[in-house]
Amino acid sequence: MNIAMMLIAAYLIGSIPTGLIIGKIFYDIDIRQHGSGNLGATNTFRILGKNAGIFVTIFDVLKGTIPALFPLFFHANVHPILIGLAAVIGHVYPIYLKFKGGKAVATSAGVILGTNPILFLIIAVIFFTLLFSTRMVSLTSMLTSIANFIGSLFFDDTILMGISFLIMVVIIIRHKSNIERILNGTESKINFKKQ
Repeated sequence: MNIAMMLIAAYLIGSIPTGLIIGKIFYDIDIRQHGSGNLGATNTFRILGKNAGIFVTIFDVLKGTIPALFPLFFHANVHPILIGLAAVIGHVYPIYLKFKGGKAVATSAGVILGTNPILFLIIAVIFFTLLFSTRMVSLTSMLTSIANFIGSLFFDDTILMGISFLIMVVIIIRHKSNIERILNGTESKINFKKQ
């Protein structure tokens, strides 16, 4: 498989609207019409419950991990994060849904997992630490994307640094409405006691 084909395959995999598919098939619900209207794991947890939320989270992570492993699978001389980035773009701008997709958090994490497992473990610890302390998925996601970029600076990999910076920018921009709610004190928080 050449690089162009890997990029196209990665984009198409990233475009799979997991939350929408699970909602329609198993719950007869279009999650775009409920909660935040987002297709991601957070809204899935909120609208469809824990089991659906866990499945969507895992699948969305794999949407990034599998494409990032394409260069290894197909012995291609290309940085894995570049192929993974195509999956992130697919998640944010899915061809199947008129280019209206999610916020790129889980899929980006999957890309980091497939590219640099050590960095992934570091940001996973940071993510869950922040999540339990802030109880805001949006704030946690943005801060973790910043931590991922900072963490990438400690690896001798300029491409990892550059794409990590780009992913950070994308995630923050995709959370624009959340930032407004955080600033005015109306952002939703997780109640762990009900989980």
